[in-house]
Amino acid sequence: MALVGASPRAASFGQRMLEEAVKSSCAPRIYPVNPKYAELAGLRCYPSLADLPEPVDLALLAVPDGALETQLTLAAQTGAKSAVIFGSAFDAQPAGQRPSLRSRLAEIANAAGMAVCGAGCMGLVNVSYGLRAIGYTEADPLPAGPVALVTHSGSVFSALLRARRGFGFTIAVSSGQELVTTAPAYLDYALSLPETKVLALVLEAMRDTARLRQVLSAAADRDLPVVLLATGQSASGRAMVAAHSGALAAADGGWEALARAHGVHRVADLAEFTDTIELFAMGRRAAAAARPGTGIATVHDSGLERAHTADLADELGVPFAAIGEQTTARLAGLLDPGLEPANPLDVWGTGADTRELFGGSLVALADDPAVAAVALAIDLVHELDGDQSYPLALVDAMQHTDKPVAVLSNLGSAIDLEVASQLRASGIAVLEGTRSGLLALGHLVNHTDRRPAWPPAHGRPRSSGAAAVPASGAPLFALLAEYGIAVPGTAQVGSAAEAVRAAEAIGYPVVLKTDEPAILHKSEARGVLLGVHDAAAV
Repeated sequence: MALVGASPRAASFGQRMLEEAVKSSCAPRIYPVNPKYAELAGLRCYPSLADLPEPVDLALLAVPDGALETQLTLAAQTGAKSAVIFGSAFDAQPAGQRPSLRSRLAEIANAAGMAVCGAGCMGLVNVSYGLRAIGYTEADPLPAGPVALVTHSGSVFSALLRARRGFGFTIAVSSGQELVTTAPAYLDYALSLPETKVLALVLEAMRDTARLRQVLSAAADRDLPVVLLATGQSASGRAMVAAHSGALAAADGGWEALARAHGVHRVADLAEFTDTIELFAMGRRAAAAARPGTGIATVHDSGLERAHTADLADELGVPFAAIGEQTTARLAGLLDPGLEPANPLDVWGTGADTRELFGGSLVALADDPAVAAVALAIDLVHELDGDQSYPLALVDAMQHTDKPVAVLSNLGSAIDLEVASQLRASGIAVLEGTRSGLLALGHLVNHTDRRPAWPPAHGRPRSSGAAAVPASGAPLFALLAEYGIAVPGTAQVGSAAEAVRAAEAIGYPVVLKTDEPAILHKSEARGVLLGVHDAAAV
């Protein structure tokens, strides 16, 4: 690793970058690069990338935007295989005078065959391999586990690394602007790691959509859950995405189509995101049942909170299991007089034999064939008298069933963090909000039904011999036509003569549109011409 901009200055980015690199358990050879120093942290410091004794696998560029082009050029010339660009790569030069700095950086890297994380990123950690390519202090060791995280947000990257939830990572990547290396490339690598069991994505734009679809299909084939939080669903959000990274945010329909086609679990916010990841990361999958009425089961110590949970579940479309008569009879034998044996279940009566009552109720519900997952819906507060009945009941239930067992906490701020940590270590998810937790349970229960489905279930092609999924471009019109949707005549041409012949076959007036894939904003590039009325105009 070459660390360009390494520094001894306390609390500087260059110092933290060096400290984090040294913590890498894969023990890389580290070359600090800074012409001001002969030695840093006991390591020889080199004046330039050109002075290193060998080509490096990775160059970390902690330099001002004005020096990025020079340093990335040096990295390419000296044979570096990859780089992390932390800076935003903002170009102070007026637009239009020459290609932007970001474009020039991408061109340099692509010409050299370099992978690049960034620009405008926090870097990456490969927990499975033991690599820390970051410039901010993070925990040592990093939380290891089955989740592969790729996020366009550096803040989300750092927050999840420090979240103290019931999951850890194989890799975690703050990919930033993705000038060269895009989210699907990291995910493709993550799928090569046997430890990866969950893909977690926080994205503001789709880049390299063909490869993204391939990766999501591969994850679906392996039954790996994919959890996606996408931003830019509103007009104001899309404008902010463009201002933040220069990316073109996908419309919400695009994300929804992607999710439906590949069985992706879309979430609405970070609370739902983390609760859902935690449930999937625990490894137990919701039990599938053949008969209708399958759903979750919850046990409560409050009648009001039970009703509140039922209201929310109804609003969110999260089903409660229709439990059978045998289960009802078992519950009736456990409950104090006057309590109803039902799902959701309120068990609080006299408070006697709490561990046995709650544990027995959880097990009775988990044994019901219609119950896919069971949760103890309590506040999980710090018990001032030291009573451990609730966590012990959960552990008892966990040992008597192979179905998912979770805590559905009503108030995240009241959670006893020490008890939560102990439960998570036992494989019990602690969901930190009623709404987000119910949604997470819904994702878990529905996962067995989220097999990729295309064509859409609501329509059937008129011709069964038509290709189900077109590659791109005009064939999409052919697919729409197969569903009985009226579409314009189109033709793809490669010369003026072909264009005239095609226009005459279609009938005037026609529209001319470029299909150059590098042009994203076709109208702005004068790549769409309307109302072309004759052969001369074509």
